[in-house]
Amino acid sequence: MTTGTVQDIGRTGTKPRDPKSFIDPQVWERQIALLVRDHPFDTVMAERLFGQAVAYLITAMEKWGENLEIGCGPLVDIAVHGFILDTRNYREFCDRHFGRFLEHIPAIEFKHDGSVERTAHIIEANGFAIDWPLWEADFAKCTPCYPGSNCH
Repeated sequence: MTTGTVQDIGRTGTKPRDPKSFIDPQVWERQIALLVRDHPFDTVMAERLFGQAVAYLITAMEKWGENLEIGCGPLVDIAVHGFILDTRNYREFCDRHFGRFLEHIPAIEFKHDGSVERTAHIIEANGFAIDWPLWEADFAKCTPCYPGSNCH
């Protein structure tokens, strides 16, 4: 189990990429409000989850075509799904950062192959700070990313 924290990521001397820099401030605030409205989260937890969701989505876009089979666990996925459901804002985010809509097509069965932990390390290697407790909570669970795909 990794013991690092979000603050530890700067240990290499490089500043981690900020998920907020990829989202319009009004959209960020809207997503936090929706998470608080729809789930038993306070704003601190909603901010943590949405930040990790954005880091995950940007990494999925930037690593597209590498067949990494990345996927987040159920906890971070709450924020991913919430963003996808806010279709207009999600579509604009995809257009701006990917040039097209990033589809979300999970498989029915969950994989039990360590893909959640592997995904967190891929996101970290892509320059984002990882909020390890959010990811470690789902290490024993796995992602429904379709095997052999560019899934997100």
